[in-house]
Amino acid sequence: MDENHDSAACKRVDDGITRVFQLLGKRWSGPIVAVLVGQPAYFTDLRRAVPGISERMLSDRLAELGAAGLVLREVDEGPPLRVSYRLTEAGAALEPALRELAQWAKVHLPDVPACTESALDRPRRASA
Repeated sequence: MDENHDSAACKRVDDGITRVFQLLGKRWSGPIVAVLVGQPAYFTDLRRAVPGISERMLSDRLAELGAAGLVLREVDEGPPLRVSYRLTEAGAALEPALRELAQWAKVHLPDVPACTESALDRPRRASA
């Protein structure tokens, strides 16, 4: 064992970082939020926008993000009945951090294939 190691000098991970990654670190959660940045989306549009996600997993993640206060579920009685999702003020506040993470990934994770336009690259639409 290294006698020069000062265990008191070891840092603990920030509690906020732990909470963020417990929620957004789950597979699919971050991409779902990123798709919702700037505009609401219907369930089917979200399913298409997040390749590989099952309907069940999308439903589960949306419920978790809703319970965390990041996403609102809105029902349009129609006909036909349609359900859309949009970010709350707290969810929308993630946009700058998501943009920074996307930029970091472009620089530091270049081996990951990227699509030509991400949800974060689209211009924001004005809220209704």
